[in-house]
Amino acid sequence: MTNKLLRRWAPGIAVAAAAALGLTACGSGGSGSDSGADADSAASALAKGGSLTVWAWEPTLKQVVTDFQAKYPKVHVNLVNAGTGNDQYTALQNAVEAGKGVPDVAQIEYYALSQFALGKSVADLSAYGAKGLAKTYSPGPWNAVNIGGGVYGLPMDSGPMALFYNKKVFDKYHLPVPTTWDQYLDDARKLHQADPKAYITSDTGDAGMTTSLIWQAGGKPYKVDGTKVSVGFDSDAGTAAFAKVWQPLISEHLLSPVVPWSDQWYKGLGDGTIATLATGAWMPANFTSGVKAAAGDWRAAPLPQWQAGQHASAENGGSSLAVMKASGSKALAYAFLQYANQGAGVQARIKGGAFPATTADLNSQAFLDAPFPYFGGQQANRIFSDSAKNVLPGWSYLPYQVYANSVFNDTVGKAYVSGTPLTEGLKNWQDKSLDYAKQQGFSVG
Repeated sequence: MTNKLLRRWAPGIAVAAAAALGLTACGSGGSGSDSGADADSAASALAKGGSLTVWAWEPTLKQVVTDFQAKYPKVHVNLVNAGTGNDQYTALQNAVEAGKGVPDVAQIEYYALSQFALGKSVADLSAYGAKGLAKTYSPGPWNAVNIGGGVYGLPMDSGPMALFYNKKVFDKYHLPVPTTWDQYLDDARKLHQADPKAYITSDTGDAGMTTSLIWQAGGKPYKVDGTKVSVGFDSDAGTAAFAKVWQPLISEHLLSPVVPWSDQWYKGLGDGTIATLATGAWMPANFTSGVKAAAGDWRAAPLPQWQAGQHASAENGGSSLAVMKASGSKALAYAFLQYANQGAGVQARIKGGAFPATTADLNSQAFLDAPFPYFGGQQANRIFSDSAKNVLPGWSYLPYQVYANSVFNDTVGKAYVSGTPLTEGLKNWQDKSLDYAKQQGFSVG
């Protein structure tokens, strides 16, 4: 990874790992007990001390662990990078099935958390008072950790979406900063006509971005009720709105064929041949480190809207910290979660470049007023904070989204490299996702 420290969406997720996480693998593999758990038990556990093993790849947690151990010297935290995203999930599920080597705490991305919750691999934190934290987090991340009436993690960060655009390129070609996706399409045509080497954005097919934009359009193609699921891209209004704009972007070759996060992609962001990115608020750190030559050229703006005058947004990425059900030190593990995701650890992570999920930080004057030298001194956090407040409610991921994302390129991805219509690719994705559900014992409705 070239400093993708805040990038939250795994680009390609292995089917083997997804299969291991299905409904058929529901044992916790551990003997940890929730007996005696209450809001005070975490404080008692800190006073007593002990050892914790935390699996996470997010690098700002290193400072959090250092600070936590300094404040609570009776506690030792072993921070382990067991891989990024899917690599860690594979190792985590293997440990759960083996009944040994399971960490106390694990970083789990929002889209994957329900899969672990359904598999009863992570602990419900309600007994520790977690349900009372609802107002301390922005709606998108909080909704992601609330599954089936339980709280299965605390939000670590968030990815409210924004449009990052190259102001230098937009000024050169007299393009308006788009406020609607129709205007975005119009900009794409004008830009590519003016400079055939320049594109409005780079998109070779990405499950995370696709679902985020459908979410922003008000779509709800996934419906989940326990082990009953439905997938309805073919009957979803938000999906139709997305396809109406994205199909001509594909058909008219208005999207850069450069693979995101590649060296060529960073080069395109730097030289102006890739003019915008619609992505999560965690992106600025990657601009600063990976696109140094274009400092001052880029700005942030609210996401274009599917209907003029609206202010809808969606999340793109983000992770929770979850307590594993097999842990024998759940109260102590929860105390670490509180410190890292709600207490002093949040400020340490913000200083390290993370984007917070905590409303207190999102609304603080210092956070809102912070200038971004890379963006010409723009107070970009104001845009990101507004985006977090405007994330549409009611979005659900499948309880096997890890698998679903892994077959995106085999279905929707074909629309980017052949004459397959985007709507047909989405329908194929729907069918493949439902077939898998049936194979894993889910009820399909």
